[in-house]
Amino acid sequence: MASRGKSETGKLKQNMEEQLDRLMQQLQDLEECRDDLEEEEYEETKKETLEQLNEFNESLKKMVTGNMTLVDELGGMQLAIQAAISQAFKTPEVIRMFAKKQPGQLRTRLAEMDRDVMVGKLLRDVYTQQKLEILTALRKLGEKLTVEDETFLAENVTATLSQFEKITADLGSEDKIMALASSGVEKTKV
Repeated sequence: MASRGKSETGKLKQNMEEQLDRLMQQLQDLEECRDDLEEEEYEETKKETLEQLNEFNESLKKMVTGNMTLVDELGGMQLAIQAAISQAFKTPEVIRMFAKKQPGQLRTRLAEMDRDVMVGKLLRDVYTQQKLEILTALRKLGEKLTVEDETFLAENVTATLSQFEKITADLGSEDKIMALASSGVEKTKV
């Protein structure tokens, strides 16, 4: 949705024009067939068509006054998720593995980091940040964490990672989150 709604707005406009054409054609057909219909049937059909036109007009008014837009709510959710992902996960490698749903590779990376911190190849603060990212990603992928991992998360979780978990839980659709995480990976590579 990089266009932020341009193509969706074009489709919406086309659908609205088609709906208006359909309703006008329905009124025209009704008038042409008036003699073939019972008076009650004619009045009922005309009343229904005029009600549909009125509802259509109310929708147009809302759009024109700005009370309704196609992408505001979805775009807002998408931006919130992208912001959460970009702030919560600072390691592109973790974002990529999370987006591609690769828990095995995340666990392998965690084991490598455990080894690297032991031999002094990885700084403790870098290790803590990346381990938090990996454990959070594993949890979001539905992986079972050890008691030690859960304790580590509880003791070290940052506000950003906590907010990421809340946002993704509120949205509920892991597939949407994964798609957005994938787009975040592409932006990180640039």
